[in-house]
Amino acid sequence: MSKQLKFSPEVKEELHYHRYHHLAPLVQRRMEALWLKAHDLPHKQIAELVGVSENTIREYFERYEQGGVERLKELHYYQPQSQLTEHIVSLEAHFRDNPPASIKQAQSEIETITGVKRSETQVGEFLKKNSIYVAAE
Repeated sequence: MSKQLKFSPEVKEELHYHRYHHLAPLVQRRMEALWLKAHDLPHKQIAELVGVSENTIREYFERYEQGGVERLKELHYYQPQSQLTEHIVSLEAHFRDNPPASIKQAQSEIETITGVKRSETQVGEFLKKNSIYVAAE
């Protein structure tokens, strides 16, 4: 890292609070690392105490340097979206007017409407997740 990190008393207090109270364990870990850094512990010891590699510790420090405590709170989890999601409005309207009698029927209609082929299990999960009910199964 190019420069020494600075921690005001207010930042130390915020780090201390969020290392126990933030909802995301990853953010708690980041806060713990920076709180330990604010108390001048060596990087190797911080990595051991926090349970991550020294490279990860450096990445946490770089995040802090780029945007302070707010940057440490950022989470960017990959959340894949189903191809069916873009068709949810039309599928909901279709199934509201034409409730499927079975998952197999819903599977066939989804493929006809969207061109997206999914297994019966995937169709069932999609219908359940979006509160679209099969008439009688």
